[in-house]
Amino acid sequence: MQSNAGRTCNHGVGGSCKHLAMLKSLWRSREKLIITSVAGLLIVIGWLLGRLGLNSVLSNSLMIVAAVVAGYRIAMSAFHALRFRILGINALVTLAAAGAIIVGEYWEAAVVTFLFSLGSYLEARTLDKTRDALRKLMEMAPQVAHVRKGEEEVDVPAEEVRRGDLVIVRPGEKIPVDGKVVKGRATVNQAAITGESMPAEKAVGDSVFSGTINEAGYLEIETEKSGEDTTFARLIELVEEAQQEKARSQQALENFARYYTPGIIVVSVLTYLVTKNPITALTLLVIACPGALVIATPVSIVAGIGNAARQGVLIKGGEHLEKVGQIQVVVLDKTGTLTRGRPQVTGLWVKRGTETEMLLKTAAVEKLSEHPLAKSVVERAAGKGRIPEAADFQVLPGYGVMAMVAGKKVCVGNRKLMQEQGIVIDSEVEERMASEENTGCTAIIVAENREILGVIFIADVPREDALNLVSRLKRTGVEKVVMLTGDNERTASAIAHRLGIDEFRAEMLPEEKVAVIKSLREKGRIVAMVGDGINDAPAMATADVGIAMGAAGTDVAMETADLVLMSDRLVKLPYAIGLSRRTLRNIKQNVTLAVLVVLVLLVGVIGEAVVLASGMLVHEASVLLVILNAMRLLKYREI
Repeated sequence: MQSNAGRTCNHGVGGSCKHLAMLKSLWRSREKLIITSVAGLLIVIGWLLGRLGLNSVLSNSLMIVAAVVAGYRIAMSAFHALRFRILGINALVTLAAAGAIIVGEYWEAAVVTFLFSLGSYLEARTLDKTRDALRKLMEMAPQVAHVRKGEEEVDVPAEEVRRGDLVIVRPGEKIPVDGKVVKGRATVNQAAITGESMPAEKAVGDSVFSGTINEAGYLEIETEKSGEDTTFARLIELVEEAQQEKARSQQALENFARYYTPGIIVVSVLTYLVTKNPITALTLLVIACPGALVIATPVSIVAGIGNAARQGVLIKGGEHLEKVGQIQVVVLDKTGTLTRGRPQVTGLWVKRGTETEMLLKTAAVEKLSEHPLAKSVVERAAGKGRIPEAADFQVLPGYGVMAMVAGKKVCVGNRKLMQEQGIVIDSEVEERMASEENTGCTAIIVAENREILGVIFIADVPREDALNLVSRLKRTGVEKVVMLTGDNERTASAIAHRLGIDEFRAEMLPEEKVAVIKSLREKGRIVAMVGDGINDAPAMATADVGIAMGAAGTDVAMETADLVLMSDRLVKLPYAIGLSRRTLRNIKQNVTLAVLVVLVLLVGVIGEAVVLASGMLVHEASVLLVILNAMRLLKYREI
């Protein structure tokens, strides 16, 4: 056989062709839809033939074929489950359909299997939709890296890039590795990792992540992680694990179904023995199928996790999603969680000269220092003018730094440095320093030739989204917000007061944070610990729910936490708690609806007010309602 394109088409003789491959692909991707559609079409044709009185034999035959088409997969699933001694809902449906055919109720047999198949298809559609976030992530996985080899540029598979390799990324390309920018500047879309819609500016020294996109600019990146070790690959792995994990309520319902189904079969047999009416016994058997009850929890859990993933919140499974919804106390680390974790200049007070003169002279000395506070001064001086050169640089640990700038000795440090250098701190300077230090700032005195020029105030300032965090958490139902920090009492008090924190503990070591968490749990509270790094990991592991901030680069946080805020934004915390509470309510609504429907139908059957067809219709309608109710979670947004 010759195809139109002139190629040999040899399917049917043991070979294959693209047409057959396309049909196989279509079948694999649309199997449930095709089966349901064919069964539905056969039912419609059979029903029309019967209604018009054209051919009752053909009508009944079409109904039986429809029942076989729609029920084959159900029967096979029941058979496989029985091999493991599980008598589940598929066995109940198979028995019901077979019984209906035996007693000549072909229409009921076809409808039972068709509706069950339709419910299965819609459930699969819901699950597919909630997995879109994962699919999109996997599609974004970079395949090729441009690696600089001496003067040449070589394309290699992304997973074969080695640590230390220099990778070139041009505009529009995906970044194939985790690493640091060593050359260039670019605007990078990090939505795949952080969920942030706004692109981030990246320059020399900044970290970048695999799977993000260089929207504009040129980057040369020194590789730190590649292949399966990248943040992007770990994210995909964690999402997959999360979607496979079952919630405790889901497991409980599945266990319930294992006992429920045999029980219903026994009751149905007893009903037949008492009434001698096979139709009543059959009807009882069919409508007692707990289909809506079994899917009540999983569809809600998967919809909730899918919504969270699209918002940059990674929840590691249904059990954790349920636990987040029960949180009563939120405990937060300060540095890096409530604050930026990077000191910055918050104010200047000048006693002599101008702010610019003092800043430039201070920066001239501090640019030679490796102290964490020095960088913030140099950054603040950038753009103020040319930073002069400094000579004879000296570091006095615990005191400060000194150097000669333009022939004058400039001292930058604390009170002890000034005293050591014989520089007098008058009451005006002392008063000003004390005022700012009470707000949590660190004061750095700048002096030139034994005369104080002024004071620079530096602080680790709260994140913008931390300012109204407490009120937003309270709106979700959180009863208490606690801050734990290794920082001093004065700084902790200032931050806690500014953010409206209910309670704070200062100067805490990691083991002391664990003790606080344990104490809260012993009082019967459901506690969440929010942290950003290694020192918070023990407390996060001790809490009922560990929540990691800024996981894009913090391996320990991703491993320890039950919930990861990929975007490094606190605003996602009340969102996640709100979503979890909404998911719990959604599960309760689904379970209540499913139980009520089954109870009402059972009473109707016993009272002979419900027949097989109407019972099945109501039963399957309840399945659809449960699925539709769960799908509402996909649209959840924080109020």
